[in-house]
Amino acid sequence: MSDSIVYLYGFSPTFEKKLETMLNILKEQLKQKIEIIIVMIHDGVIGILKKGTSPESLKKLLNLPVSVYAIIPDIKARGMDPNALINQVKGIEYDDLVDILVSTQKIVSWM
Repeated sequence: MSDSIVYLYGFSPTFEKKLETMLNILKEQLKQKIEIIIVMIHDGVIGILKKGTSPESLKKLLNLPVSVYAIIPDIKARGMDPNALINQVKGIEYDDLVDILVSTQKIVSWM
């Protein structure tokens, strides 16, 4: 992938200030035609189920032209069903994460 960035997001989206800060950066990068992939890890998977309420900042993220993934083992570790994810979020395993990271120019850990 050329001009691409993967963000590993590990904060619960309920901490909206952290996600809002990242959203501002993402919007600027999207203006530069950078391909952005977000991988929700650790507590970043909280709030990504179809039922329940999602924080407003998470809704904003999901409306951006970015790819959003969530680590299935992290979803399961929090007692959540990986088959009940919001439609815009794709569950992936660790080997999928490795494939994404290897094929991407830049990796940003947002934890």
